[in-house]
Amino acid sequence: MPHALARKYPRAGYEWGWQFVFPSENRSADPEDGVTRRHHVHPDTLGRLVKRAARAARIVKPVTCHTLRHSFATHLLERGHDIRMVQELLGHSDVSTTMIYTHVMNKGARGVKSPLDRLEQRRAAYRIEAGVTTSPSRCSPA
Repeated sequence: MPHALARKYPRAGYEWGWQFVFPSENRSADPEDGVTRRHHVHPDTLGRLVKRAARAARIVKPVTCHTLRHSFATHLLERGHDIRMVQELLGHSDVSTTMIYTHVMNKGARGVKSPLDRLEQRRAAYRIEAGVTTSPSRCSPA
């Protein structure tokens, strides 16, 4: 807990919100009060673990934690999330920085879906589930 908060809220350190997402394997003495506790993992350690996982997965391209950030943003945009929301999640001050991810997707106008497109997809899925098929001869004009 940061400084005075530990005195003000003595049990707060046991709550989930104050726990480290990536805790260190080892415990060490806190330089401020000398108490031995577990701290967060060093960023370099996390980077090494990501690289090790990439090697184990036989990914030959360079992989870093920042690669995961780019991948996350690209997938959000591919799924149709608003670019302003992605901008806020990534902490970009300018939307033009976030727009770089739209070029990576390389869909052009095909990436835009109207509500009618979504309706047709649901109707097609319903037909497949119900076993209803339409032959081309029935659909073509006579």
